Amino acid sequence: MAGNSFGQLFRITTFGESHGEAIGVIIDGCPAQLPVDLDYIQAELDKRKPGQSKITTQRKESDTVKILSGVFNGRTTGTPIAMLIPNEDQRSKDYSHNTDVFRPSHADYTYFSKYGIRDHRGGGRSSARETAARVAAGALAKLLLKSQGIEVLAHVSSVGVINAPNVSISNAEDFIATREANIVRCADPATAEEMIARIDEVRKQGNTIGGKISCTITNCPVGLGEPVFDKLHADLGKAMLSINAVHGFEYGSGFTGSEMLGSEHNDIFIKTEGDEVKTLTNFSGGIQGGISNGMPIEFKVAFKPVATIMQNQNTVDAEGNAAQIQGKGRHDPCVVPRAVPIVEAMAALVIADYWLRNKTVTLGH
Repeated sequence: MAGNSFGQLFRITTFGESHGEAIGVIIDGCPAQLPVDLDYIQAELDKRKPGQSKITTQRKESDTVKILSGVFNGRTTGTPIAMLIPNEDQRSKDYSHNTDVFRPSHADYTYFSKYGIRDHRGGGRSSARETAARVAAGALAKLLLKSQGIEVLAHVSSVGVINAPNVSISNAEDFIATREANIVRCADPATAEEMIARIDEVRKQGNTIGGKISCTITNCPVGLGEPVFDKLHADLGKAMLSINAVHGFEYGSGFTGSEMLGSEHNDIFIKTEGDEVKTLTNFSGGIQGGISNGMPIEFKVAFKPVATIMQNQNTVDAEGNAAQIQGKGRHDPCVVPRAVPIVEAMAALVIADYWLRNKTVTLGH
């Protein structure tokens, strides 16, 4: 199966299935001598792991990561880094009822049609369980970026029609502390309470609900991204749209920008007291011509409602006959609280890759 690798210089390849022995990732291209904080990597995985609260799936996985290669005496060696995360709480029997039927809005039908075989136990390779491997790799990318002063910060900005006000980020630690103080991971405490109540209400109905995650990348240097096919926002979009359940990506002014006049939308350049070039506004989202301009990179990611609902639904079986399926097993009523570290991880992988690529652009750069 192709499509399991991502990135050019900082490149990852993930492997494993939802109900297999383990999932994992190979990271190639990480520079040598990067200090590896295993506690930090594990903490990032803990934010994504199941069973965190009443508004997440109750599957119990510790998601304990083990580094098999590429690290010596606490530092990267410049060789491929292998990370392994065992699966501990598979309940394959929860999926025995859909061996021959296709779950609505899942990958069951498309996988079976494409490959002629599918793993019905939680979706196999199409399961969001795979994203734990991305978070592990993304945590290493975040450590690389932090060494350069670059921060990747995301939070849940909407659940259904409940929208949080814009949250300013003046201090990364304060932002994270506020976000992690509630189970929905919204950096606005008042809105978080509304979101939690709404998700719990939907959960009790046996239904699911979607939402959005807003992400900001601060202290990103000018010049990341290529001017034609490898535009920075294009790869950020690809990274986000590769995440399970993502149905939309916008950066800067996004779709709202299409309703504005050029005189309103243009970001006017100014020179700061520190002789830096900045812009008065940031409708460009920190990217112009596909290249970072030094302003904060801002984007939003929209997630659909989780496809598995605890209600009977009509479908068809592998022979095309009418059938009915009932939602069983352990599933998230809303995916966005656990998707925050996934969004950050994929953004970090893109920025780390382009940061390394930018080192090769000019002589003496």
